Amino acid sequence: MKYTQLGRTGLKVSRLVLGTMNFGPQTNEADSHAIMDAALDAGINFFDTANVYGWGENKGRTEEIIGNWFAQGGDRRDKVVLATKVYGNMAADGDAWPNHDKLSAVNIRRAVDASLKRLQTDHIDVYQFHHVDRATPFEEIWQAIDTLITQGKILYVGSSNFPGYKIAQANEIAARRGGTIGLVSEQCLYNLAERRAEMEVIPAAQEYGLGVIPWSPLHGGLLGGVIKKEVEGGRRASGRAADSLANTTIRAQIQAYEDLLDKHGVEPGETALAWLLTRPGVTGPIVGPRTAEQLRSAVRATELELSEELLAGLDEVFPGPGPSPEAFAW
Repeated sequence: MKYTQLGRTGLKVSRLVLGTMNFGPQTNEADSHAIMDAALDAGINFFDTANVYGWGENKGRTEEIIGNWFAQGGDRRDKVVLATKVYGNMAADGDAWPNHDKLSAVNIRRAVDASLKRLQTDHIDVYQFHHVDRATPFEEIWQAIDTLITQGKILYVGSSNFPGYKIAQANEIAARRGGTIGLVSEQCLYNLAERRAEMEVIPAAQEYGLGVIPWSPLHGGLLGGVIKKEVEGGRRASGRAADSLANTTIRAQIQAYEDLLDKHGVEPGETALAWLLTRPGVTGPIVGPRTAEQLRSAVRATELELSEELLAGLDEVFPGPGPSPEAFAW
């Protein structure tokens, strides 16, 4: 496994991030523990979760599964760079009591203590804001974060789903206040089929020294060879991928993508991950394996070298927006 610094920090993290969103809803606890063990064996040390994972009446369940895995010992916690998130409404019925969601100082304090309890640990390495809170000023947010850092409950702070101007605003206010070093990572939707982050989010992250952590690197399975699987095994796409393939233009684009990769003799899912690893500013994509084989496939992507010819072909199939600000200025 290859490693890199997380943004401008001294923290070394793996070029793949283990996403845990499936733990609980789709993958039972025993299998989830096996996947985490296999991830450590493969050298993956960066694990990502969120307080709301488990969803519905099971919100928090994913953190509990990870906590039970840490409790097994064997230096599991010491070897993991643990990232979780705050913002979401934790009420099972979706009807949050006032101040039980978003990024007020009150909820940040409550949420971090609840996550620590579920995760069975005394600290969170990277505490991430899951979304922008338009009602809470960053001065209040950073005051709450400074307190948690002083208490040793969190070490670094990241954002998720932030636009470029909010990354700038958050870090400028952090710099004016002193103390915290501000945001060190941004977790955003970014993949071959969805490259809008290249317009402002990634340039802002690079300017302020944030590591970029792409989520949904296969775009809901669309970039994982869905048409080939449909033809060869009769397995039809579902969810976002199925909705996308219903659009004839998108289906033709995905067919061109799969044809290109057949020509070069590489696998779609592994190529999509390997492409992200070539992108400026990217720390590592989040992979959410449901099985051990899916994890092994993701690990193979870190060793895959993409030729200049293939990279050019991918740009033809999935043209990005172009350099910023020219992409939206003219």
